[in-house]
Amino acid sequence: MGKFVITQRANGEYQFNLKAGNGQVILTSEGYTNKAGCENGIASAKVNSQVDERYERKTSTNNKPYFNLKASNGQIIGKSEFYESEAARENGIASVKKNAGDARVEEE
Repeated sequence: MGKFVITQRANGEYQFNLKAGNGQVILTSEGYTNKAGCENGIASAKVNSQVDERYERKTSTNNKPYFNLKASNGQIIGKSEFYESEAARENGIASVKKNAGDARVEEE
């Protein structure tokens, strides 16, 4: 079972990481100015992670596949790590779909 972990950056912003059951980070948010905004981002990730059309499949400048999870308004909720293959990226998307919907929220 996955979990969202809220942390505070050195600059005071909040962010969340979605971790799979094995502890691996599978989605990282942008920075939020306050904790409430971060919590709203988590709520959005839980809903939007279940909709395939919300995943923007991309390739980095060094040809590494990754994805963005977007809200219905097109705003990026979170980004994945860089993967070695498109198949690995699809596995990452499947992991977000599996883990995000009922993931608990923790603070560090």
